[in-house]
Amino acid sequence: MEQQKIPNSTLILVLGILSIPTCCCYGVVGLILAIIAIVLANKASKVYSENPEIYTGIQNVKTGKVLAIIGIVLSVLYLIMFISMISMFGWETLQDQELMQEKIQELLEQ
Repeated sequence: MEQQKIPNSTLILVLGILSIPTCCCYGVVGLILAIIAIVLANKASKVYSENPEIYTGIQNVKTGKVLAIIGIVLSVLYLIMFISMISMFGWETLQDQELMQEKIQELLEQ
């Protein structure tokens, strides 16, 4: 019997890779890509575990899943940082560079 690639193994790897640099898009884009990669990886792992002799490419699935977990952690950290900056400085301050510099200067002088 000829071996075939696990369905979506390359897609899982690509989404896992993309979840890391896109975590800087307010944390949302990276989080979405990472969650999709993990869901697909779990489905692919289940398919592989049923018939491991017919499928190849499990290493791409495992690597993609690890990268997606890293992407989730980084996205959540970035999201927490962004929310804390909004709560600390306010949305208007974050949009105005001069006002932001004044607030930072006030914090440094304390």
